Amino acid sequence: MTDLMPAVHQPVTETWPTLARPRSNPVRRYGAATAIKLIAKDLPATIHLDSNRSYGLGGPAMRVHRTAAFLDRLGHDAGSGFGEAYLAGDWDPEPGTDLADLLVPFAERFSNEETRHLLPKWAQSLRWLVTRTQPGEQENDRAGARENVSRHYDLSNAMFSEFLDPTLTYSAAYFPDTTKDLATATYDELSAAQLRKLDSILDAAGVKSGSRVLDIGCGWASLAIRAAQRGAWVTAITIASQQALLAQRRIAEAGVGDRVQVALRDYRDQIGEFDAVLSVEMIEAVGEKYWPVYFDAIERRLAPGGVGVVQAIVMPHERMLATRNTFTWVQKYIFPGGLIPSIKVIEQITAQHTGLRAEVIRHLGPDYARTLRIWRNRFIEQWPEIGALGFDDTFRRMWEFYLAYSEAGFRTGYLDDVQLLLTRR
Repeated sequence: MTDLMPAVHQPVTETWPTLARPRSNPVRRYGAATAIKLIAKDLPATIHLDSNRSYGLGGPAMRVHRTAAFLDRLGHDAGSGFGEAYLAGDWDPEPGTDLADLLVPFAERFSNEETRHLLPKWAQSLRWLVTRTQPGEQENDRAGARENVSRHYDLSNAMFSEFLDPTLTYSAAYFPDTTKDLATATYDELSAAQLRKLDSILDAAGVKSGSRVLDIGCGWASLAIRAAQRGAWVTAITIASQQALLAQRRIAEAGVGDRVQVALRDYRDQIGEFDAVLSVEMIEAVGEKYWPVYFDAIERRLAPGGVGVVQAIVMPHERMLATRNTFTWVQKYIFPGGLIPSIKVIEQITAQHTGLRAEVIRHLGPDYARTLRIWRNRFIEQWPEIGALGFDDTFRRMWEFYLAYSEAGFRTGYLDDVQLLLTRR
């Protein structure tokens, strides 16, 4: 294919203005082409840049349809250009190549200590020319946090319901066996694995009949419902308004409305004491500036003898330090204002700013890779129903890339998911 593809394949820039092709810059385009060659030199994947140029050592392959546009995007923004080029339809995996399988070799380069940097040092020194910083409007103060969260979690309850399991749990499941081939992952196994995860959190927190439980960032209330079914009294808080409405309905349908109170409330505004404070994959949306505030809020809500359990996506500490000020594709399109912490920074913050001790009790990285594969397969399978809700093909490509990109991160160890037990020192 050439750059002169039919207009039907072009994104609707009125709907997706950020996908308008950047102004061509010969220097930036040349730099992007040079970077592709350097990256692919010893990469176990293949990049078909056009009919005459292919790079890489073989393996999962991608086909660039519009070379000039692809290079312009990479040269304009190193953090988002690759993903934006996929959204725009500038490239695709070769037929028969799974998108996550293609992204794994790139993620492996970041997760491997010896090959972490895709570019040589001289080229890394020029990254500032094509790297963006996080915009100030994504600040996670109370107003900003509500706006950031609503842009993702209030997208559409119906959309999430199409690809999540019936518990509507939007976090890593906990499978009995993660050594199985991902190709064997099925939607039918997801609900049991999600309930197993919920129970593992409640068990770690010692939740039983009569326990007072605070669920920070409650999602669609699967954990709150499970705790109430044990006889606990639960306060479940979120700042996503549409999510809260569906959570209340699900709680009533589960018959535990007398035991669970859902509140549209910021974690910084919660009062009271609880025997267990739980928070599942919410810290990623808190923002680095507010991590001390978040853990202080957990400590303040714990009754004497109470414990906290936080499930968190984490990355290696050095990678967190290197990327914390950059504006990534995920922050731009999926989780505005988000930043993934490291285990080390969580341990440092709890030690320096609270009286809590953080102990990792479970790693769920491989479990998350399997969860994401199931979600992506289900999303694709249910796309006719999701599209009928008013979402376009660019949205479909965005979510396929997001789910595959995340799966690759967990498969390679660039990302992990951990459950942390928080106790007073």
